Amino acid sequence: MATKKTAAKPAAKKPAAKKTAMDCVKLARDPKRPHLKDFISLICSDFEELHGDRLVNDDRGLIGGFGTIDSEKVLILGHHKGATVEENMEANFGMVNPDGYRKAMRLATLAEKFRVPIVTFVDTPGAYPGDTAEARGQAEAIAKSLEFFSMLKTPIVVVVTGEGGSGGALAIAVGDTVLMLENAVYSVISPEGCAGILWRDGSKAPEAAEALKITAPDLLKLGAIDEVVKEPAGGAQKNHASTAANVKKAVLKALKSLKALSTDELLDRRYAKLRAMGNFYK
Repeated sequence: MATKKTAAKPAAKKPAAKKTAMDCVKLARDPKRPHLKDFISLICSDFEELHGDRLVNDDRGLIGGFGTIDSEKVLILGHHKGATVEENMEANFGMVNPDGYRKAMRLATLAEKFRVPIVTFVDTPGAYPGDTAEARGQAEAIAKSLEFFSMLKTPIVVVVTGEGGSGGALAIAVGDTVLMLENAVYSVISPEGCAGILWRDGSKAPEAAEALKITAPDLLKLGAIDEVVKEPAGGAQKNHASTAANVKKAVLKALKSLKALSTDELLDRRYAKLRAMGNFYK
């Protein structure tokens, strides 16, 4: 009598490896991720760039102008890294000089005057650290920008799309609602810089990245951001249009909520939000 063969059990699928903080850093720095101009072209029906700080020059590391998202008129401000070598050089790889932050404040004053909401896109390794920037008051420009945006009488939505590096990011990241792409990072210092200071060993950057809590889920738990925006499988670089659609939806939802507030309510909520930063004992 023939023995009955038992069907072989399908091999169990191995669970996907957990994404580390350093994996997010690599994704956030991927040059194929959508940059500021990609987001503008994908979510705005029109955009008119404005130039210059009216003091020194027009810093190409920070772009600003008025645009329309659906029927919503907004001022868009954002770090511009560039997509080509020529753009990278012109924009200083998104490392903004004091002139760029002063341009941002000049344009934001116009937005406040005409009661237009502001949407900022954050993607920079940090402010430009060169001697020319220091000579023109880099620290003062960042500090002034923090104070300025904290008191601006119009809604502000912040979107961290790639790297949110140190004061260079914070200068345009003071807002009422802070959104962050799933694989973006946001930190006071780069993992490499942190590893160099703490251990004098750049190879320990992965450990530093974990300790810094720089990923979107970690920052959401800490209350440093308000919402994580989903990315396509494999990261935003795999599908710019899908990523931009998710950002657009989140931005419009935030603006609708913020526009329902009076100016006094808006400023009171922003003040309370900023005062609560760093308070981890609820």
